[in-house]
Amino acid sequence: MRPAPREGLRRLFETAVAAAQPARVLPAHWPEPPMGRTVVLGVGKAAWGMGAALEAAWPADRPLSGVLVAPAGSRPVGLGRLHRLESAHPVPDRRSVRAGRALLAATQGLGPQDLVIALLSGGASALATVPQPGLSFTDLQGIHQALLRCGAPIDAMNTLRKHLCALKGGQLAAACGRAPVLTLAISDIPGDRLDLIGSGPTLADPSTCGDALAVATRFAIPLPPVAEQALRAGTWETPKELPRHHRSQLVGSPAISLQAAADLGRQWGLHVTLLGDALQGEARALGRHLAQQCAQPGLYLSGGETTVTLTHSTPGRGGRNAECVLAALLEWRDRPGAYALMADTDGIDGASPWAGAQIGPDTWARAQAQRLDLAEALHRHDAGGVLHALGESLLTGPTGTNVNDFRALWIDEPPDPGSQRS
Repeated sequence: MRPAPREGLRRLFETAVAAAQPARVLPAHWPEPPMGRTVVLGVGKAAWGMGAALEAAWPADRPLSGVLVAPAGSRPVGLGRLHRLESAHPVPDRRSVRAGRALLAATQGLGPQDLVIALLSGGASALATVPQPGLSFTDLQGIHQALLRCGAPIDAMNTLRKHLCALKGGQLAAACGRAPVLTLAISDIPGDRLDLIGSGPTLADPSTCGDALAVATRFAIPLPPVAEQALRAGTWETPKELPRHHRSQLVGSPAISLQAAADLGRQWGLHVTLLGDALQGEARALGRHLAQQCAQPGLYLSGGETTVTLTHSTPGRGGRNAECVLAALLEWRDRPGAYALMADTDGIDGASPWAGAQIGPDTWARAQAQRLDLAEALHRHDAGGVLHALGESLLTGPTGTNVNDFRALWIDEPPDPGSQRS
């Protein structure tokens, strides 16, 4: 039976998140235990759940040890053999450095009879870091903050991050010596490039120091002299090749989650249109575009990762999904039958406490009744705040996975020509 649109949108989001849970996506990919030790290096928003799934499947009589790093406040899981660490996201702090050093320490003494299983998911770039020699942690932290404010896409951000950290861009794999490394990854990257997930600590890096310097120049990211000199000289270059016995596998992705939601929508009898799993660009611009594009009755689904360029000196409580859905509302206004939900599948929209927000045909009228200036809220990057005031914020808490943004627009009836806005 087809649910009401608001309830249906929540169920679609929950279905997408469930499709990316570690316990669901990992079991088909476990390797055979090696002759020697198995060391697990897990980092990202899904790290604890991925580690718990591995512990549940691993033979009790075979060695298993390692480190799992996830954001503070992550969903608790039962772990007995792997060491769990909390760290900071989206901006690294001192815990991130301790976590990075713990990952490196876990690689000591490995040999060809051992096996390293790297469990990667989104968020790893901030959660574990070891500044390159001569680069202070304060400088590295400031670069992370500048990247989050400048509107750079995730591939550009991670290209620079790879070359500022002694873990990323394949350097953690290099620290494993002769031990083979199996990387299992849940993607939060548009296009699912494995070397970009968590800045690719166990994948060879095709980008160069020159590419990293170009990112800093393009987005006006100030670099300390030691970083600029090292990037120009190529002294912080990352591995371009890793041993052939290293393997990698994508186990969860935006496409898989969107397909699960699409299947549910079709079960309800809706006409479903998949707009793509890798949509990018400024959040407000994409919100307007989606509202204009989704004109006919049906369900429209998309994923990817938008960006927000902070242009206001005192931004409010934003979030890229909140900005995206508020921009759609400003385009639709009180259009009959128009509903939308946009949220991050990790349960955290940027630095806000909400996963995202949803809107319906009555949202505009309620905003007018409360004398809320929605255009001004969007300008001040306070989309999350104003939508929360309207009761439209989506609070889930950390979900234990991350396949990036989930966007669903549900047009429940033919548009009324009288309600269209130019």
